[in-house]
Amino acid sequence: MFKSLIFFARYFLFWLLYFAVDRFIFMFIFHVKLRDIPLSEKFAAYYHALRLDLSMTAYIAAIPVLVYTFWYFTNREKIAFNWVRIYNGVLIVLFSFISIINFNIYREWGSKVNARAIEFAIRTPNESLASSASSPIFLTLFVLLILLAVGFYLNFILIKRQIQFTKTPVWAKLIIAILVLGFNFLLIRGGTATAPNSQSMAFYSNYQILNHASLNTEWNLMSSILASGKVKKNPYIYLDQKQADLEVSNLYHVEKDTTISFLRTDKPNVVIFILESFTADLVKSLGGEDGVTPILDSLTKNGVSFSQIYSTGNRTDKGLIGSLTGFPTLGVGSIVKWPEKMQKIPAISQKMHQNGYQTSFYYGGESEFDNYKAFILGHQYNKLTDRNTFDKKDMNSKWGAYDGLVFNRQLTDANATKQPFFSTILSLTNHEPFELPVNYKFGSADNVQRFKSTAFYTDSCIGSYLSEAKKQPWYKNTLFIFVADHGHTLPKMDHEIYEPQRYHIPMIFYGEVIKENFRGQAFDKTGSQQDLAATLLAQLKMKSTEFIWSKNLLNPYSKHFAYFSWDNGFGFIDNGHTVTFDNVGKSVLYNSNPENAKQTNAILNSGKSYIQSAYQYFINL
Repeated sequence: MFKSLIFFARYFLFWLLYFAVDRFIFMFIFHVKLRDIPLSEKFAAYYHALRLDLSMTAYIAAIPVLVYTFWYFTNREKIAFNWVRIYNGVLIVLFSFISIINFNIYREWGSKVNARAIEFAIRTPNESLASSASSPIFLTLFVLLILLAVGFYLNFILIKRQIQFTKTPVWAKLIIAILVLGFNFLLIRGGTATAPNSQSMAFYSNYQILNHASLNTEWNLMSSILASGKVKKNPYIYLDQKQADLEVSNLYHVEKDTTISFLRTDKPNVVIFILESFTADLVKSLGGEDGVTPILDSLTKNGVSFSQIYSTGNRTDKGLIGSLTGFPTLGVGSIVKWPEKMQKIPAISQKMHQNGYQTSFYYGGESEFDNYKAFILGHQYNKLTDRNTFDKKDMNSKWGAYDGLVFNRQLTDANATKQPFFSTILSLTNHEPFELPVNYKFGSADNVQRFKSTAFYTDSCIGSYLSEAKKQPWYKNTLFIFVADHGHTLPKMDHEIYEPQRYHIPMIFYGEVIKENFRGQAFDKTGSQQDLAATLLAQLKMKSTEFIWSKNLLNPYSKHFAYFSWDNGFGFIDNGHTVTFDNVGKSVLYNSNPENAKQTNAILNSGKSYIQSAYQYFINL
């Protein structure tokens, strides 16, 4: 009997070795991020990974264990288990592909492959391929071959083709079978303790990348998929709900509902440009590089700009919702996955429509992507222009029509649109794989050069658009707003997903409708793209009471704060002091002023209250 159980000892050893190799490759690929970390702490990742590695192996072993138990109660002395090699082979191929997807997603998102990434790939395969086009192809293929080769080699030498049974009394077989099945179940669960396995079991270090290295990729993906459909339970309970709601209410409380007004008119045309990946690092006036966005920099000198604005998340769907509805991100969740809930949150377009504006939305890509179309059509945009309305000859990039074509289409349509009009333009050229219809200004040898070149192109398209718009009769009565959808790790490549610099973005109001004495002014109140809604509506003298997650940046009494989140983490900024927190490891990842413990605790409490209340609000929609 015990000789036959050696088969499972070898089976578990096989998968533990495979996961260890996968982990080693992960750490090797991101060795630059690990170079200043002590070697002993790096090795500790393998120890802290064991619990979830064993759990994942037990899940995999469930089928062989059940088959083994069935044959154990027969009178056969030998059982052919060659099929387990085939079973393993299928999983080796699957897990190897998951691993290389994980490496590339982690490079871009700063988080491991999860249900959202898989859903993204299934629902919008073309856009997924476009996003992955900037991934290092040769490295990806090389890693895939290594994982397959190692996996199949270990499978060949460790997995036996048959199991031999010895004669055992039935009562003994029953006891042994219960023990084997129970032991496998305990490994899946993580022991007999009250708390079953969770991602936090792998977290042990102050270095987030080591926690992610320790976290079993396949276990994390499976857990994410199983949890993705659950929206009835708030995963971010830190305080009593009434206390959390009160904390958030105090953040938005103002002594007086007033505003600094910089517009000449209450009813201008409004055109919002939501710029793909336009991190502050691209804009010189925000401390970014010189010469990448000369047009935006010139607009700050002639418009009203906000220097301390942060994106609410790290993906376009979050930035789109944040900018146009003032609704916050939900950590691991995204409201775009639930259109029935998304329709219940208010949008700027609805307010404009209700006040007699002609509304339109322009995007050169596929509007069905990430439920954009459901949002657009559900929030009173009268007209939607996406890739399906352009000629096939204009579909020259993997994402769709280049920004120049899209901007020109909106410009042409505006000339035939009754005033006042409200138009939203979502750009896309500054997105992986950073393709251009023109020469690359900064070269195309690597992603940094390509990223800066596509940003320069979009910036130049803005310049061409405004130059042509100035010739139109509606120009003098139009307010142009420029805001990024989210930040980016490029071009500096030194902002982790949990650092506030990753979320720092531009927001600029521009146009002849701005009073001359305000042109060139920069406001430094800390805020978010969520605050665009309340700020704009206050300028238009429209009520914004339903935009409860948005504050008027030009109300002198509003508080200086911003919130952002990513997969299972959040950040909160209060008067320049930033604290970011990992919801899985339950630890502070970044603190810009650790010496001030009192303020740190207050900010952390605000952030916990914010994400808890936002998610509860989402559940209750």
